[in-house]
Amino acid sequence: MKKKKKIYYSQPFLDSTDFNCLKKVFNSSFLTQGPLINKFENVISKYVNSKFAVSLNSATSALHASCFSLGFKAGCILWTVPNTFVGSANCAKFLNGEVNFVDINFKTKNIDVNLLKKKLENTPKKKLPKILVTVDFGGSPVNQDEIYKLSIRYGFKIIEDASHALGSMYKNEMVGSCKWSDVTVFSFHPVKTITTGEGGVVTTNNKSIYDKLIMFRSHGITRQKNKFKNKLDKKKDWYYEQQFLGFNYRLTDIAAALGLNQMKKINYIVKKRNKIAKFYDAELNNLPLTLPFVSSEALSTYHLYSISIKHPKYKLIQNKLYNYLKKNGIISNVHYLPVHLHPYYRELGFKTNDYPVSELHANSSLSIPIYPDLTNKDQKRVISLIKEFFQRYRNQKIF
Repeated sequence: MKKKKKIYYSQPFLDSTDFNCLKKVFNSSFLTQGPLINKFENVISKYVNSKFAVSLNSATSALHASCFSLGFKAGCILWTVPNTFVGSANCAKFLNGEVNFVDINFKTKNIDVNLLKKKLENTPKKKLPKILVTVDFGGSPVNQDEIYKLSIRYGFKIIEDASHALGSMYKNEMVGSCKWSDVTVFSFHPVKTITTGEGGVVTTNNKSIYDKLIMFRSHGITRQKNKFKNKLDKKKDWYYEQQFLGFNYRLTDIAAALGLNQMKKINYIVKKRNKIAKFYDAELNNLPLTLPFVSSEALSTYHLYSISIKHPKYKLIQNKLYNYLKKNGIISNVHYLPVHLHPYYRELGFKTNDYPVSELHANSSLSIPIYPDLTNKDQKRVISLIKEFFQRYRNQKIF
C-alpha cells in the first residue's frame, strides 16, 4: 500500500525563480553586505507605506534592536501577550528589563484591549510599561488605533510584532505603515508570508529610530562623517566609530535577493492563503470548533489557521485529534505554548492560571495546514480527516 505524503501545518512558497535569483548573487561581487539590501528595504517600505525599513538577520534581532532604539534599558518594563513566540518577551530580557503580560481575547487571539485598559488603570505610574509589544496572531491585525490612544495617555511606546502579518491590512492601512505604532517588526522565517531563509525587518517613520537601528545591527558602528564624535585633524576614508554596544544582526545580499523575488509573489501568496481559509471556514463551521476570527475592517495573511475545540474535554480531544491527524500524515501544531509557563519565566514568578485565556487557547487549539502550495485535494483530505475524527468519537460516545 502506497504511503500517503505528509502535509505539514506550513511550508515556504519556493519555485524556480527563487533559485535563479540566488544564482545571480553567487555570480556577483557581493554575498554579505551589498546593494540588494537597500533595494529590498526600499521595496518593503514602499509596500507597507512606511518612511524607513531596516533589515536584520531575524525577527528576534529586529525586536531586540527595536527595544534598544526606543530607549529601553535595565529597569524598564515591557508588556506583551503570553500567546506568542518567546522572542516577543525576550527582547526586554536581552536589555536587562522586566516583562509582564496582558491576556488575549479568546475570539481574536490578540491582546484584549479591555484587559489592557484595566491593567493600565490599576498599575502604579512607576510600574507602567516603557514598551508594549502587540502581536498580530496568525496574521490578523490588532486594533492598533485603540492601543495608540492608550499609548498617548499612559506614555508607552508601541512595537507591533507583525511577524505573521506582512500583507495584512487594518482600516485600509497596511500593517507596517506605523500609523499607530512606533515600529513594526516582520519575520522572514521560512513559513512566514515571504521568506529570506531567516531574516526580519523593522519599519518606522521616525528618522532617529531608523538611525539607531542601522547602527545597532552593525556593532553600534557608524561610517557617517557628520556623526563622528572623535575630533581628528584629518578624516580617512577607512575611518569609522563604534559609539555604543551593538550586534552583528545584518542581513546578507543572498537573503535580500530571495526576499526581493518573494515580494514579487506576495499578493498571490496572501490571496491564496485567504482562499484556503475561506474553504476551511465553509467546511468546518458545523463542527464543535472555534474557527479563526478576522474583523470586517481587516485583511489577514492567514499565516496560521488555528482551530479551537469547543467541548469541556478540550485537552483530551486536542491530544487525540493531533495524534489522529499525525497518524494519517497531517502534521498540525500548537501556537503558542504560553510564554509565562516556560521554565525560564516560571523562575521569574509567573505561574499557571495567571493568564487563563492564553492557557485555554494553548490547551484547546491546533494549527492545521495552510500554505500557498496546499492543493485543493490536500485541503479536502485535511477536512475529511477532521470530520471523520469527530464522527468516530461521537459514535463511540467518548464526548
